[in-house]
Amino acid sequence: MSDLVKGLAALGLRHTAAQLDDVVALATKRRWSPTQLLEHLVETEQHERTRRSLERRLLRSRLGRFTPMTDFDWAWPKRIDRALVEAVLQLDFLTAARNVVLVAPQGLGKTMIAQNIAHQAVLAGHHVLFTTAAQLLLDLGSQESARGLARRLTYYGQRGLLVLDELGYLSYDARAADLLFQVVSRRYERKSLVLTTNLAFSDWPTIFPNAGSAIALIDRLIHHAEIITIEGESYRRRAAELTRKASRTKPTS
Repeated sequence: MSDLVKGLAALGLRHTAAQLDDVVALATKRRWSPTQLLEHLVETEQHERTRRSLERRLLRSRLGRFTPMTDFDWAWPKRIDRALVEAVLQLDFLTAARNVVLVAPQGLGKTMIAQNIAHQAVLAGHHVLFTTAAQLLLDLGSQESARGLARRLTYYGQRGLLVLDELGYLSYDARAADLLFQVVSRRYERKSLVLTTNLAFSDWPTIFPNAGSAIALIDRLIHHAEIITIEGESYRRRAAELTRKASRTKPTS
C-alpha cells in the first residue's frame, strides 16, 4: 500500500492518498463497482481541492476576522443606500471592472462593509487583497530599487480585487500620492478597487497637500465607481455611551 500511497500523492491525489485505508474499507463495505469508486474519488478530490483553494485565498487576502453583514444595524445611520450596498455585495461591479468607494465618518461601518465585499469575492473564487492605504504606501515607499518597486506595483495592480481601507486618516507627501496614482492607473478599467475613506472628495487635497496627481487620482477612481455615502453618529460612540449608562445604573454590592 505504501507504493500506492506514494503514487497517488505524486499524481496530486493527496486527499485519496491520506485516506486510502478508509476509502478501500468504504468501497469494500458498499461493494462499489470500479465506476462507483472512481466517481467517489473524483468527487472527494474536487471537494478537497475546492476547500484548500478557498483556504489559500482567505489566507492571502489578509482579511482576518470581521463582523458579518447580518449584524449590521441598517436603522442606525441617518443616510445609507441599502439597495446599493446589497447590490455591490452581489459582486456585479467586478464583471465590469468598476470600483466601490465607501465615504463615511469613523465608526459607521464602512470597513465592515468593505470586509464583507472582500469575503464574498473570496467565496466566489476571486483573488483578493485587503490592506490599509497606509500599509500599501509604506510597502511601496520602502522599496529600495526600481525593480523592487515595479514588482510590488505589479502585485497590487494584478490582484482580482484590491480593498484599500482607511484613506484619509493620515497625510502623505507627493511621492506617496504618485505611488497610489500608479496603483489606481494600473487597475483602471481592468481590475476593481474597493476603497474606504472618511473624507469627501473635495477634502482629498488635505491628504496629499503638495501632490499634483491628486485630482487625476480622484478622476480615475470615481470614473467607473459606485459611491456609497453613509452619514450619522458613530456606532462605537453609541456602544461606549450604552456601556457607561449600564455601569452607572448597576447596583453596588
